[in-house]
Amino acid sequence: MTTLSEHPAALPAPFVPPARISAPPRLTERHPALFPVAVRLHRARRRLRWVTGDERWASQRSADPIGPRVKKHRSLLLRQLGESQMWLQHNKVTNLRLASRRVDGILIAPGETFSFNKVVGNCTRRKGYVEGMKLSNGDAEAGVGGGICQLANLLHWMFLHSPLTVVERSEHSFDPFPDNGRVLPWGVGCSIVYNYVDLVVRNDTDTTFQLLVDVGDRLLKGELRADREVATSYSVFARDEQFLRYDGRVFRRNEIWRTVIDRRTGDTLGEELVKSNCALVKYLPEGVDIVDVPA
Repeated sequence: MTTLSEHPAALPAPFVPPARISAPPRLTERHPALFPVAVRLHRARRRLRWVTGDERWASQRSADPIGPRVKKHRSLLLRQLGESQMWLQHNKVTNLRLASRRVDGILIAPGETFSFNKVVGNCTRRKGYVEGMKLSNGDAEAGVGGGICQLANLLHWMFLHSPLTVVERSEHSFDPFPDNGRVLPWGVGCSIVYNYVDLVVRNDTDTTFQLLVDVGDRLLKGELRADREVATSYSVFARDEQFLRYDGRVFRRNEIWRTVIDRRTGDTLGEELVKSNCALVKYLPEGVDIVDVPA
């Protein structure tokens, strides 16, 4: 994340395809039999970090709200994506209920680090998880535990409205669905794969924060609370939204910015560039300009 600065009055940067899209096929893509081995290796490395690293991992919880609300957010549980996929949407709700119970009430004390994967754990059938919608190379497919990314998305959005430091977050390399009913800016979501693709935040403040989440009948609901009033508030928004046609494919890019505001005076303290996003579009955009970019 950049230091506080004014947004530069400049043309958008030259287009460069995402490395994941433009790179040659990975070894595991050329030899699929090696994929399970690679997964086990990644998971072992992450477990070793959990045990031997310097981080103090957040694990304590409180059933009662600890103080003032910093941010709240709600998102629809069911999104109309075609009748053939609605069973995955309904199963997703089951998975979100299980994962939310693991997160609800978690405290992130000063100096502690929160890991989504460490708190939620591996979403297996044995724990009651069912097949929900997962994204693989931008395509929707069934997978046990599918849909919990929606919980990570909600948490990340609330973290962006707090002084907590996001130290790890992976976005999807693809834009799979049109903006039908989108509430949050495109590009603030998270990709989660147990246990090595994670959402991790660190508390570098002297304030304890608390996560409260609940799955209702229609909405996934979340609150971020603190044990004292927080000095700053935040406005998160997108800039330089573009659809670009490059080498016969359509890409989407933007920048996510954050305005920092003094909660006491209302004065703007500055702006931070959170993330520059670029992804391959998996649908035909309608009603938007598509700029042709030379290959």
